[in-house]
Amino acid sequence: MNERQRARRPGGRSARVGAQVHEAVTALISERGYGHFTVGEVAARAGVADSNVYRRWGSLENLLSEVALTRLDAQSPMPDTGSVAGDLHAYAANVAREITGPDGLALVRLAVALTSTGQQGRQARDSIRDERTRQLQSMLDRAVERGERAPAALDVLDHILAPMYIRVLFGMELTPDYVDGLVDRLL
Repeated sequence: MNERQRARRPGGRSARVGAQVHEAVTALISERGYGHFTVGEVAARAGVADSNVYRRWGSLENLLSEVALTRLDAQSPMPDTGSVAGDLHAYAANVAREITGPDGLALVRLAVALTSTGQQGRQARDSIRDERTRQLQSMLDRAVERGERAPAALDVLDHILAPMYIRVLFGMELTPDYVDGLVDRLL
């Protein structure tokens, strides 16, 4: 087996470069907001050549989408408290912590900004929304399997997540009571 045929090692150089680039994107979004940096600036911040970024991701929108999706995938597992109400309360609290954390606002702004960046941006935005919906649906399907009546995933997006995202975008506080109230009203 020659060098090109050898399988990539998990955690090897490629994983390190990916992590460095992801960190650079998150930092630049936090500092400047979406649309105020280039692939070259991401590469410089990550300590890699911009050709490496283009070769691996193809475009800034693809890179930004991957960063956001990776954050969604890295969330703690979907709650399984034994009841749809408990699951939704735990899920909403987790999302509130995520979007009010150090990088949360930057990633919320990224998802919004991708809408206006053409077809690639819209596809990236749709991938983020689809992943969030997939996560929700897995939790809601478990509730139905337990014999509970569960809301639709789109209703959770509309009645729980959307108000939280709007509050974060406008600099408003997300208190535990507010988040719990969103869940209670939906149920």
